[in-house]
Amino acid sequence: MAHKTLTGIVTSDSRDKSITVTVTTRETHPLYGKQYTASRKYQAHDEANTANVGDKVTIEETRPISKTKSFALKSVDQRAKGSIELKDDSEEAK
Repeated sequence: MAHKTLTGIVTSDSRDKSITVTVTTRETHPLYGKQYTASRKYQAHDEANTANVGDKVTIEETRPISKTKSFALKSVDQRAKGSIELKDDSEEAK
């Protein structure tokens, strides 16, 4: 049986050897036919701690590694460009 592979964005990498990946899909309502966006979070095993927040990654289904982890990092498809830091508005008002 083939292993399920999913592609998503890393939303958390704060734990050791673990990442949280948000997978977004477009689904169609069975009765009304309207399309909507559904997002699901998966916990994945990242042995080398290579993925960072914002990276686009592919994860693959594997045996259960822990209570919540049943996926492992397969590849990092696209690295994050960088983060944007917003200025604190309270300091500008002074």
